[in-house]
Amino acid sequence: MTNMWMVRAGKNAFLIDEFKENNIVAIGWGLGNLKDKSKEEIEELVYEKYPNKTKNQNTIIVAQEYKFLKDIKKGDYVLSYNPGTRNYLLGKITSNYYFSDIISKTLDDDDYSDVRNVKWLDDIPRDKLNISTKNTLGAISTLFNINNEAKKDILNIFEGKESGDDSGEDSILVDEIEEKSKEFIKDIVNSLEGYEMQDLVAALLRAMGYKTIVSTPGPDRGRDIIASPDGLGLENPVIVVEVKHRSQTMSAPNIRSFKGALKKTNKGIYVSTGGFTSEAKYEAERSEIPIILMDLDRLVKFIMQYYDNFDADGRSLLPLKKIYWPIK
Repeated sequence: MTNMWMVRAGKNAFLIDEFKENNIVAIGWGLGNLKDKSKEEIEELVYEKYPNKTKNQNTIIVAQEYKFLKDIKKGDYVLSYNPGTRNYLLGKITSNYYFSDIISKTLDDDDYSDVRNVKWLDDIPRDKLNISTKNTLGAISTLFNINNEAKKDILNIFEGKESGDDSGEDSILVDEIEEKSKEFIKDIVNSLEGYEMQDLVAALLRAMGYKTIVSTPGPDRGRDIIASPDGLGLENPVIVVEVKHRSQTMSAPNIRSFKGALKKTNKGIYVSTGGFTSEAKYEAERSEIPIILMDLDRLVKFIMQYYDNFDADGRSLLPLKKIYWPIK
C-alpha cells in the first residue's frame, strides 16, 4: 500500500517556497550524510550532537531521521503545508534519500541537508478537507505517516471528488481535546509536592473569592487551610480544609477524624488525590456539618473553572495557557 507522509517545511513553513521551487522535501539536524547509516549509528550522532536535549527529544529526532532515510519510498505521497495560502502541497516522492546543501536559508540550527526529490501534483485547500483529516494533519511533528482515512480524503479532493461527510465530528474533537487537557493538568497537579498541593488548593479558594491561611509544616490537627471572607476566620463562612496528597484512598475513619475537629459553624473540604471509599463518601453525606469531598478529578475541574482568577502564586504552581476554539 502506498503511504502518505507529512514533511513540514521548517518552523512556520519558512521553506515552503524552496520545497516547491526545487521539487524537494528536506529535514535535518546537522548530523552529516546519513546514507548507509544504521539506526544505532544515527542515535550515536544525535546524542553526540545534542547532549543537552532530553532523552525523549533525541529519540524523536532519531525516529524522524530514520523514517526519512529508510521508511519513505519512491512513489509514496507527500504533503507539506503552506499556512499563508492554507493549502497543502501534494506530491509524490521520486528519489531515494540523498545529502545536499540545496537549501540556501535557515532560521535555526537545523541544516535541512537530508533531501528527497518530489514531483508536486497539486494544491489541496485545507477548507475542503474533513474535520477529522484536519485534526490528523494538525500534528506538530516534523515528519509523520498519514493514516488511511485522511489519505483517502486528500486523494478524493485531488481527484475532484467530494470529501466525505463528517458532520458532528467537530464537537467530538472538542470533547476529546478538553478531556486530554484535563488529564494533562491532572498529571501536573499529581506531580506536586505535598506542601505545593496545599498552596494550590489555597490558590483555588482565593480564586473563588476567599482569603486563606495555610498551615506551616508540622502537625495541623486537620487544618491545612483556613479560608474565610476576612482571612482571619472571624467572618462566616469559615472553611476548614484538609489536604491529603498521596496514593492511598481515604476511608470513613479519616472523614470522622476530620469532622471531629470541626466546629458546628464550620464548613469542611477534604481533598484527597488518592480518592475516597464509598464508605467515606457516605460518612461525608450524612454529616451534620457540611463536608465536601474533592478527589483529583473534581479538584482539576474547579481549577479549570476558576483559573482565570488565579493569582501569581497559584499560576506559578500550575502554569496553563488558554487556547481559543471556534463555536459554531
